[in-house]
Amino acid sequence: MKANRACYPITTMCSVLDVSRGGYYAWLGRAPSARAQANAALLEKIQEIHEESDGTYGAPRMHAELRDQELPVSLNRVARVMQGAGIQGVSRRKGIRTTWRGKDAEPAGDLVNRDFTATGPDQLWVADITYIPTWAGFLYLAVVLDVSPLCQHPVRQDRLRFY
Repeated sequence: MKANRACYPITTMCSVLDVSRGGYYAWLGRAPSARAQANAALLEKIQEIHEESDGTYGAPRMHAELRDQELPVSLNRVARVMQGAGIQGVSRRKGIRTTWRGKDAEPAGDLVNRDFTATGPDQLWVADITYIPTWAGFLYLAVVLDVSPLCQHPVRQDRLRFY
């Protein structure tokens, strides 16, 4: 409400948000709570440790460092304060990108207009492919399905291909 008071009257915002005007003005004049003050002090300590670590510590390491300094805080609280301040650690993991679309390529069109119904077998087949990361690399899973109701016809072996 404080940020929008230049655009909307306080009375209107209080009415829409079901807040009394007196309560809003009391909140404006109130000092920060003990919890907010403690979080502000914790944030200063977190920022100090984050700078010392060259910005590499995330919430788990930050929590361990604060515990080593005998500050009794939980991991969730550390994560919440760091997230609120936009502080995050550095991830050494590389992002995996399995598909590289060409600059001129366009996505394939929707040939069935999102209508996945069929009255009988061999009318509409759908397919999808995904990858499964494993320790040995990626496994690729491709699925091709006939969308006709189940048990209407047996699977034709000549349509199955295994790669």
